Amino acid sequence: MKENPYHPDREEMKELLKQYQNLRNGRHHSFLEEDAFEKIIDYYDDLEDMPQAIEAVEIGVGQYPYSATLLIRKADLFIATRRYQEALVILEQAELLDGADINLFILKTDAYLALDQQEKAVDLLENALQHFEGNERIELLFELADVYDDYEEFDKIFDCLKLILEQDPTSEEALYKICFWTDFTGRNEESIRLHQQIIDNHPYSELAWFNLAAAFQGLKLYEKSIDAYKYAIAIDEKFDYAYRNMGDAFIRLRKYKDAIESLEKVLELSRPEDVIFEAIGHCYDKLDNYAQARFYYRKASHLNPDDSKLYYKLACTYLNEGQWSHAVKQLEAAMRIHAKQPEYNLAMGECKMQLGEYKEAIQYFSNVVRMRPRNISSWEALIRCLYNAEFFEEALEQVNAAIRMTGGKPLFGFYLCAVYFALGRSKEGQLQLEKAMQKAPRLLKKLLELNPVILQYQPVVDIIARYKKNRSI
Repeated sequence: MKENPYHPDREEMKELLKQYQNLRNGRHHSFLEEDAFEKIIDYYDDLEDMPQAIEAVEIGVGQYPYSATLLIRKADLFIATRRYQEALVILEQAELLDGADINLFILKTDAYLALDQQEKAVDLLENALQHFEGNERIELLFELADVYDDYEEFDKIFDCLKLILEQDPTSEEALYKICFWTDFTGRNEESIRLHQQIIDNHPYSELAWFNLAAAFQGLKLYEKSIDAYKYAIAIDEKFDYAYRNMGDAFIRLRKYKDAIESLEKVLELSRPEDVIFEAIGHCYDKLDNYAQARFYYRKASHLNPDDSKLYYKLACTYLNEGQWSHAVKQLEAAMRIHAKQPEYNLAMGECKMQLGEYKEAIQYFSNVVRMRPRNISSWEALIRCLYNAEFFEEALEQVNAAIRMTGGKPLFGFYLCAVYFALGRSKEGQLQLEKAMQKAPRLLKKLLELNPVILQYQPVVDIIARYKKNRSI
């Protein structure tokens, strides 16, 4: 609670303390004004010497038993030393002397919250709001918002902040807080209406423009959010959070060059952050500029070396370029941190397969299948690897396992066809092709990717042609 309006100079404080010690020691003719006690209490409080501060307030109350101010200071110190019930009794005494002091309600609230009596705190503040106006009412609304936060009544926090801004549209604290609670509660439409009203009367409030933009962004109205962020930046060209959020909006719109420009501005205005470097790397990744993507992913990984995802993203840039050995090094770094991450194992399996290291590749793909036994792409990768390694018997076993685990997905019918032909079991292969074409003809391309030369078999061509003919009829 304590707001110290007193700033006595050193000599004055020295004299006050001397007089206080005389009074404390019972010397004759010693006397201190009420405000002198307040200064002495604050002096000890600032030194965090609670026993001395409490002793000073006890002596002060003894000298001025009808001082609501000193009683309130006493309650404040008792709350600071966790004597909550005693503080409430003292505050009741102070209220009889001066029921209009806002600190009564703030300190009672603190005591109720400390005693886990949130409902009493809410009732107290809601009733108090009827008796205060102006800045004091705003202060109580902030207190009530904090109580609702403790009570996990999050929508009511938004309501309190909205009331504050309706009374004081330029309150920076309320503008900062309502942005967070708008996102948390999802009350974006209300936030848009509120901030449009504020902007109508205060068009140069960069925080109002920012909050308006954030609310549009919360509704995925990215074009509108970007326009509002631009107004915020026009008012305050060093508004780094506006550039940051605008960069995110551009990414959502797949305007990666614009996003890079916004995010680089963030780097100019604030200290480097791994998330900003990562976001810029992501933009270059999407633009197929893998060298630049790596540059920024590496910067991010230097700031956050324990984030395995960054090494994985670096590996993916090499994968996209077919630089399998370089990708392996990055994946090894990622897997030193998170060895059981399915995506890392899948990517490592792909690299090993492309490098012809089939046994290692099979091991990595098998890891993924164990971790995600119902995932189609996991089984697909394992079967493809076994097929390319010409381990056809094992491939047949795994195809059948995949069919069981994934509920008979049509893809594996085509893979079963490929494996049967590879094993020389062409009749069974033709039968499987017939079944697969009936279920999902669009997946024929998967069979052809696995074994393009299968089209050299006339029976296969006939089945495909017959199916297409039947479809056209």
